Amino acid sequence: MKALELRVGAKAAKRLENEGWHADLIDGLIGASGGPKWLILGRLDRVVISELLSGRSRPLDAIGSSIGSWRHAAMAQPDPIQAYDRFEQAYLTQHYASAKPTVPEITEVALWLMQTLLGDNGERHVAEHSWLRSHIVTARGRGLNGRQPGKRLIVGMGMAALGNAVSRGTLPASFQRVVFASHSAKPLTPLFDGFGTRYIDLAENNVFKALMASGAIPYVFEGVYDIEGAGKGAFWDGGIIDYHFDLTRLPEDQVWLYPHFNSRTTVGWFDKFLPWRADQMVSADQLIMICPSDEFLSQLPFGKIPDRRDFGKIPERVRETYWRHCVKESQRLADEFHELINGPVPLAGAIRL
Repeated sequence: MKALELRVGAKAAKRLENEGWHADLIDGLIGASGGPKWLILGRLDRVVISELLSGRSRPLDAIGSSIGSWRHAAMAQPDPIQAYDRFEQAYLTQHYASAKPTVPEITEVALWLMQTLLGDNGERHVAEHSWLRSHIVTARGRGLNGRQPGKRLIVGMGMAALGNAVSRGTLPASFQRVVFASHSAKPLTPLFDGFGTRYIDLAENNVFKALMASGAIPYVFEGVYDIEGAGKGAFWDGGIIDYHFDLTRLPEDQVWLYPHFNSRTTVGWFDKFLPWRADQMVSADQLIMICPSDEFLSQLPFGKIPDRRDFGKIPERVRETYWRHCVKESQRLADEFHELINGPVPLAGAIRL
């Protein structure tokens, strides 16, 4: 049974056939929202940053929302493997006083996780990395969604969800996309067209808050307010707009790598609740997707990868054991990717998109 699935669009396949795998092959890297789902990708990420991208000579645009942006922050550290190791260990052992922790308690743990990930001077390394240009995606609340948690925010989120069910085009009335990006980065079009997208220069003094905002799920984490250089208001999880990103909008003349949790994507967070938009198969000429195969996922405990619903549903000790087992099994993804990029056939076993 193959653990890793390689899914490749037409343009990306042609590049791979002509050039093979090398450090400067890809133009962009995608990191999706997904909370604990990242645990299945951590070992694979280590191979991407330490082997595939080692020795890179030109800039790489890394777009991320929520945990996707956190993973890229780990990649930007001087020793990314060490950063991943300490973050993974902290994430596996996070502890809460009850099965239903409060928003302040969850936020406190999230702050600790981010501090652990970044370590000393980590903010500077994210902002000033020599070639990894971070694009940290957040959603700035408009109207009622720019409020502190309360009844008006509940109403605002409900209105956004109802409007989105009719058309994704209604969401800009409720949220503005704000991207905190390395100062040398250019706006990514058409990927980030619409939603009144605003780019803010990423600097050492706003990296931490930008990363926290990118993962601030309303009524799970506390929102982040008044970020340096970005103005006032509530900044929320970037996945509200860009949960797994709209892959039909990737820049035409580029190749993008997407390590993902499975072969299907959901564009925005509210779309998760709409069967006709959720879990869509990916098709994009510019895309190289590497993901666990369905067979691999089915043989994991509970037949799935870790997710946020595990909190409260699974006793803490059982959850940690289960998560550690998934992480151990995920080494197979890393090993197979290592063999692929160092092997003689760049498109070995590829599924064409």
